[in-house]
Order: sequence, then C-alpha cells, then structure tokens
Amino acid sequence: MATDIKAPTFPESVAEGTVAAWHKKPGDSVERDELIVEIETDKVVLEVVAPEAGTLTDVMAEEGDTVESEQVLGKIGESSKSGSKEEKPSDEASAKPSEAKKDDKKEDKKASGGKQYDVKAPSFPESIQEGTVATWHKKVGEAVKRDEVLADIETDKVVLEVVAPADGALAEIKAEEGSQVESEAVLAVFTEGAGGAEESSSASSSSAAGSDDEGSDEKVGDKILAPAARKMVAEHDLDVSKIEGTGKGGRILKEDVQKAVKDGSAKKAAKAAAPAKAAAAPAVEGDRVEKRVPMTRLRQTIAKRLVQAQQTAAMLTTYNEVDMTEIMALRAQYKDTFLKAHDIKLGFMGFFVKAASEALKRFPDVNASIDGTDIVYHGYQDIGVAVSTDRGLVVPVLRDTDSMKIADVERTIVDFGKRGRDGKLGMDDMIGGTFTITNGGTFGSLMSTPIINPPQTAILGMHKIQDRPMAVNGKVEIRPMMYLALSYDHRMIDGKDAVQFLVTIKALLEDPARLLLDV
Repeated sequence: MATDIKAPTFPESVAEGTVAAWHKKPGDSVERDELIVEIETDKVVLEVVAPEAGTLTDVMAEEGDTVESEQVLGKIGESSKSGSKEEKPSDEASAKPSEAKKDDKKEDKKASGGKQYDVKAPSFPESIQEGTVATWHKKVGEAVKRDEVLADIETDKVVLEVVAPADGALAEIKAEEGSQVESEAVLAVFTEGAGGAEESSSASSSSAAGSDDEGSDEKVGDKILAPAARKMVAEHDLDVSKIEGTGKGGRILKEDVQKAVKDGSAKKAAKAAAPAKAAAAPAVEGDRVEKRVPMTRLRQTIAKRLVQAQQTAAMLTTYNEVDMTEIMALRAQYKDTFLKAHDIKLGFMGFFVKAASEALKRFPDVNASIDGTDIVYHGYQDIGVAVSTDRGLVVPVLRDTDSMKIADVERTIVDFGKRGRDGKLGMDDMIGGTFTITNGGTFGSLMSTPIINPPQTAILGMHKIQDRPMAVNGKVEIRPMMYLALSYDHRMIDGKDAVQFLVTIKALLEDPARLLLDV
C-alpha cells in the first residue's frame, strides 16, 4: 500500500512554497525519517522526510513546482530490490576521478557499501543569494554517523548545518572553508559505509581537507565550535585541537579562543609549503598598515535594510526622558529575591518590554505595519529585541509579550543573547515582530536616533542611565535619568500619537505600580 509524502503545514503567513530539491528519485530505497525533498518558502526552507521505509514510486510535484500546505508531493511503496539497480551508475560515476582503482572497485564496494552521494548546500530562501562555508567538522576519510554535522554554511541571516546523508565518510571536499557557495551547490562527495584512512587515500590528493593544512594531530571532528569561536579561529589561524572548550559538552566558546590567542597555546606549526606567506615582512612601528576584508553577509544585509528603511519610510524621531529612580529602587529591593525565585537576574529590559506592551495596546497605530497600500493592525504584541553579536545586529522576537511575566522576558532575552553569540538563533526566532526595542545604553550611548525595522512602523531606543540635576518640587535633586527616543513612520503614525505613546511609557516606568494596576 502506497503512503503519501505531503508538504509540511505552512504557517499562516506562508501561502505556498516551491519544491527546491528532490534528494531521491523514483525507484530509490528510503529509510524512515530520511530526507526526501526540500520545500522553499519566502521565509525558510522546510525539510520533508520519509514517513516510513520503502521505495519512492511516484513524484507528483517536480522541482520548481509551487505547492500548498499539506499537498501530496509523491508516494512511497513497499521496499523493493530495485534500489540496488540504481547503485550501479552512481558507483561508476564515483569511480570516474579514480580510474587507477578500477580493478579494486569490487572490493571497495564490498567494504564500504560503494554508494556515493553529493553533499549539497541547503536550498537558500529567495532573499539569500549565497553563503560561506564556515567550518568543516569532518575530514576526508573520518567516520561519521548519519545526520551528524559535516559542515556549517554561514548566510547573512543564520548559520545552516549540513549533515551526513548516511553512515560513512567524506570521500572528497569540493568547497573549502571560506569559499562562497550557492543554493544546492555540491560541497563534497560522501561514501556510504566508508570510514577510515584507506577510504581517503585517493581523495585526499585532490582535497585540501587531506593536506598539511589540517595536520595529523588536529581532530576538528571531535570539536564543536560556536560561530563566534570559528571566526576567531580562522582570523588567527589556530589549531583547534589545541583549544580546550569550556562550554556544554566541551563546546569551544569565543572566550576559549580569546584565551588561546592571549597565551599563544594554539598556534599552528610552521609550514614549509607556504614560502610566500612566511616571506611576508612583519609590520613595523610607524607603518601605515591597511587591512581589507570582505564585508560579512549579515553586515551587507544590515546595511541594505537600514538604507532601505530611510529611503522608504517618512521617518521622524521624538524624544523624552524618564526618571529611573523608582525602577532602580524596586530592582535593588527585590533583585536577590527575584534571582532565588526565578534563577535569573532582574534587569531593566523586562520593565521596558511590559511598559511598551501596555502602550502598544493603547495606541494600535504604533503596533501596526504597512503592506503596500494596506495597514495591518496586529491584535497582539510581538516585540523584537536588538541583540549584538560578533556577526552583527540581529533582532529575535518575544511573542505575545502582553501575557509574559517580567521573569519570562528576562529569561528569554538572556537565552536570545547566548544563542545569538553561539550562532544558534533560527529563522523562526527572527521572523515577524510588531515593534522593536534597542538598548544602546549597554554600550554607553547617551542619545541616538534608532532606525525603523520594516515593515514595522516604530522602534524605541533606550540609552545610558546617567545622574543629572533635575528640578523636583521646586528643588534641584540628582536623579538617574535616561533619554528615550521613538522613531516612527509618519505615513502611519501622527506626531500626537507618537508623543503620547512615549509619554505613556515614561509614566509607566516612573510609577511601576501602574503596570500592575493597568492604569
């Protein structure tokens, strides 16, 4: 009996998707939960896996076809021996670059299974043109398990993982670390059932992964690196095997790499094969040194969107200041109790998110977005919080903030910050958002003009808390003050509403009891 292969259930904001790539063809045997086809939407790439083991009998939606949520893409029939027939051409193709081993082909096939796969880059969404091979976690010939991470592809939005299609080993790496790759570009050749030095001997001559650059004592596959750590390792040309990770499960963090750079414990051995590099003269004091590096994809995207926001929105900024005395007193009084009760520190962002949520309910125009000539009013508050990472600024979104407690806000923001630094924020974390808060005060900014995050119509900027002399009840007192800035799209929001929105936030923060009493 045939089993339907269906497209995933798309979110409400996604109307349809495109069949990006079939990883199996009719007649191929598949295992349960094995990746069969990828569906590309305007926001993310979705993987469709086999609902059960068997043989792919029908493909009902070809690559490039537009499909709807839960549409039938193909069918799986009962297991068939016909799949073995399909292995022959792939064996012949895999043997092509290694004619010298043609006589040993039968023995190799018996030992390793013989079937070879092209390891491809993921299908990128339309908004992503290409990515960068950030890290290879495995070397040629090193045994890996199915679904184990082989490589990381860094795009301008997220870091995507490329996993092993089966148990086996890499036979050849075609895209080195740092190289630019397009959607579904072939990154490597993978041999099913292989694993060991004998499998890599022929491939290593054409792959840099088997060259002296790796070093026999460097076991990259045994190390898990955070994206920020990977970047520093590449910049300083360090030997990963010499770095001890202090993160969970031995994960190498940015701090671990910084320590290795400082004490010089992870330098690679000098290579005689690179005379040009060795001959480079060191910088001398007084030299006017310049260094040119390519702009990261995330930085390119940030630049593009900031310019786009200024060119398309009638952006205006209104300012106010808030006396932080009451918030700081409340925080000082309950910070220890709060930490014990919720296992998280009490910061300022929780108060600002709750105040903004209340103000957004009172001023729905500020919580709206513009879609062409339509205005979309959101009956919920999803607030994006700008997080600075080594790769650039990202804006993960807190969902339904009106129903969140302050402890939930603080905990989620800490999690966003940690995952942002580790490169583990996904597309789902950053999609959507009806309003944004950015805190330049963490870097010492006293005043700034934040730029709107389209298609949102407003953004709130927090700043440094600084003691200033203020007139209070006819007397001059020193108070902890913070400037607030609200940038808004004047096409959508009138100046009166923008000013009143900011005044509402000021009133709620200066008298926190209002947040509890809803007044």
